[in-house]
Parts: sequence; C-alpha cells; structure tokens
Amino acid sequence: MPRWRIGSLLCAAAVAVSMGVGPAQAELPVEYSAFSGIRAELANPGGSLPGSNNWDCKPIAAHPNPVVLVHGGAGAGAQTNWGTITPLLINEGYCVYALTYGALDLPWPVSALGGMTGTAEQNARTIGSFIERVLAATGAQKVDIVGHSLGTLLPNYYAKRFGGASRIDHYVSLAPVWQGTFGDQLATAREYAAALGVGPSLEAVLAAQPTGKEAQTGSPLMVDLHSDGMYVPGITYTNIVTSHDQVVLPYTSGLLPGDKVTNIVLQDGCSQDMADHLGIVADPRAATYVLNALDPRHPRPVPCAAG
Repeated sequence: MPRWRIGSLLCAAAVAVSMGVGPAQAELPVEYSAFSGIRAELANPGGSLPGSNNWDCKPIAAHPNPVVLVHGGAGAGAQTNWGTITPLLINEGYCVYALTYGALDLPWPVSALGGMTGTAEQNARTIGSFIERVLAATGAQKVDIVGHSLGTLLPNYYAKRFGGASRIDHYVSLAPVWQGTFGDQLATAREYAAALGVGPSLEAVLAAQPTGKEAQTGSPLMVDLHSDGMYVPGITYTNIVTSHDQVVLPYTSGLLPGDKVTNIVLQDGCSQDMADHLGIVADPRAATYVLNALDPRHPRPVPCAAG
C-alpha cells in the first residue's frame, strides 16, 4: 500500500478517535416482536442482550449520552423488555445499558422476573445507583432514559427525590403512568374478582407487588410526586402512549402536559396501529418515536402499520 494511503488511514483513525467514533460494527438484527427479548433470556439466562451493558463503551460525539433502559413491573426484565429497542439503539451508535430491578433473590428463572419486590423508593434508589455506575464507566455527564410502564415512574422518582435531577437529559416514556393507573377501576376490579371468587388472590397479587400498588391513582406516592409538579425542570420528556393499553387505565394517564414535554398517541394519524401495553416496546412506530426523541436534530419518518 502506498505510504500516502497509509498516512491517510492513520489520520482518519486519529480523527475518529478524537470524535469518539469507534470502528464500524456489524449491525445487530432487530426483530419487532415482544417475544424477542423472552427468547434472548431463555438463550442467555440472567445475561444481557448482545451489545448492551458493555462497560467499556464510550459514547460517540453524535450520541454523547448513554441510554439507560428501565423495564416495567410485574415480571419484566433487562432482556425480556428490550429485545427490540436494544439492538435498534446499538445500531445507531448508542451505549446502551439495562438492569433488572425488584427481582426476588432466587435462582433463575425467578431471578429474571423484575418488578416483583421492593418499594418504589427502594427500586428508585437501585435505578439511581445503576445510573451513577453508567456515568462513571462512560465518563458522560448525563444519561438518556427510555422507560416502560412502571419504569417510566421510578427514574423520575430518583430525579425528583434522590439527587438525580442533573443526571438525566432526555426522558422517553412508553405507556407512562404519570397520573397513576386503575383509579376507580381498582374498585371495579375488586368487585369483579369477588364475583369470580378470587378476591383473596387479587389482594395477594397487589400485596406482592408494592411498587405497582404505589403507582395506583391517588396513592401516597402519586400524591407526593404531584405535590410539586411531576416533571423535573431541565429534563426533556417524550410520552408515547397507545389507546389499546389494558394496564395503564386510562391510557391518557401518560399524557401529562408540561414544559419541554411532547405527548404522542400512537393511533393519532395511524388508527391501524394495534400495539397494546406490552406490544408498545416492540412497535415500529413507537420505536421510531423513541429514536426521534433521543436525537431530535435528525428526525426520521414515522411508519404506520398494523402493529
């Protein structure tokens, strides 16, 4: 190879390093299926999705904030919740991290079921510690959050009450519970369970998931978080909801207005999108909105399909 060509390559490599751009990597496959993460957990018990939780990852200039993925409650986890979003973000050049919070201290597969134990405060502190670890490893000043369901509330709790306000830049929520869930429908659920003769079972489930119970409309936690405004000044919020949500009730709970807040309903302009509470994490339309929220300077067309 000519010397001038070698010199050019070395210069290009030096520029790439100075910009925080690493060598090109083969793209990871992206499957728009809520089951992709479950298969990954079965294939790699207790592990991490390919490319995620790489503690040697250094953010590139185009995406200086590492992304922390926070799963929903009641059985979700770092792999099972993010089988679509994780490879999508890694292919875009993000450093991506995910944890499983609130898991029972039991052997796998029970250990893969997050959101099953711990109070909102305990789980928010766990998430905060994980964020601090990500910042220390990457050298970044802030992280971006992508949360789902209960995982939209807990990082905000950390930001509001446990010193994390300056640690978060973009905050993207899928099926958020800003105004709580159930509300009067909890009474209806109890009446229905009693009619079926399974009232005690319902109460046992509610008692076994204290954080989920704390996310109910009107709970002490929700009253506290709303007492000084749910949102944290300085953080940019994007809320993505689906009218077919069967867990966050009503789905409009996630459409809380505020400064630096964008509210999106998947069915606005795309009535055929049928993503529900679980499917929203693997919906192509929702995933594109996530990418645009994390990188608003380079928006891409949002597809419309029957999810």
